[in-house]
Amino acid sequence: MKKVVIGMSGGVDSSVAAILLKKQGYEVIGLFMRNWDASLNNDILGNPTLNENICPQEQDYNDALEVCKKIGISLHRVDFVKEYWDYVFTYFLDELKLGRTPNPDVMCNKYIKFDMFAKKARELGADYIATGHYARMKDGNLLRGVDNNKDQSYFLSQVSKEQLKNVLFPVGDLEKPAVRKIAEEYELITATKKDSTGICFIGERNFKNFLKNYLPNKEGNIVDIETNEVVGKHIGLMYYTIGQRRGLNLGGHSDRTFVVGKDLNQNILYISENEDYLISTECVIDHVNFITMPNTNKLSAKFRYRQPDNAVEIESINDTEILVKYPSGVKSVTPGQACVLYDGEVCLGGGIIKEVRKNNQKLWYL
Repeated sequence: MKKVVIGMSGGVDSSVAAILLKKQGYEVIGLFMRNWDASLNNDILGNPTLNENICPQEQDYNDALEVCKKIGISLHRVDFVKEYWDYVFTYFLDELKLGRTPNPDVMCNKYIKFDMFAKKARELGADYIATGHYARMKDGNLLRGVDNNKDQSYFLSQVSKEQLKNVLFPVGDLEKPAVRKIAEEYELITATKKDSTGICFIGERNFKNFLKNYLPNKEGNIVDIETNEVVGKHIGLMYYTIGQRRGLNLGGHSDRTFVVGKDLNQNILYISENEDYLISTECVIDHVNFITMPNTNKLSAKFRYRQPDNAVEIESINDTEILVKYPSGVKSVTPGQACVLYDGEVCLGGGIIKEVRKNNQKLWYL
């Protein structure tokens, strides 16, 4: 009997994934990862769970333990607090310091779930590892999850082809309501548990207060990019992202005022009511990772998770960078975010947005 070690998060998706694996005849072992320690990591400001009797990670562990007992599998526990800080959270902070908009979930999958976790699973004798991701593997290719609303292939785009060998995604063929229905049939404690949101393994935080634990505020001017007029003060460039409208606190300006750019050297946040400043037609991506090599240069791309596919053409610049062209124009393509490439249902991989251009010219304000 083949042995599968499944990442048990204490949520409904991994709970049902474990059930499905058992039904398929695998020997299933649960493994819970603890990746964040609020007291050790000085997670004080912006943390809504500080005064709770039990921290969220321990509650998740207890839920995972109860599920494993109910379905008849063992549960092991592993601590990756240091590794998460070193490989994911430090990257997150470094990118914010550069004025970029990072996606820590992408790096969490690359360095923690499909590296550290996989190594621990192999120590436990795993033939396969499994997670509750909404994605699919077929013939060595990573495919979108069947549930378009929950598809998580975007977050797996930096995981290597080698890392995805012997990986199972049991809920990838299901839609979320069907997953919850299975959990209800088995009367699992996680059946009605809310989906986790916020930063990977950290959870919901008041973002501005949370960052104050780690990065000093550096106030500066908000400038209208068309008139060069100072129209307000920002509380630190790291708190804003391209296309943002809320939280600018600009009295007398319309709701159609957007963040359109940042000048790190002069500590300026650029705003405009003119959406043209948000539109680009090309971007350069680095940290390129192909799970499946494309056999055409005409593909589709997502520049953010919650975004429809955009028709693109790709062109190699050098060994480490690719030019992604989208002549019709896309709004709010942002340095630091993941650009994920697709050929139909297949997630080919992608890269991190390094530079944003319009009509072959770098946008000077990004």
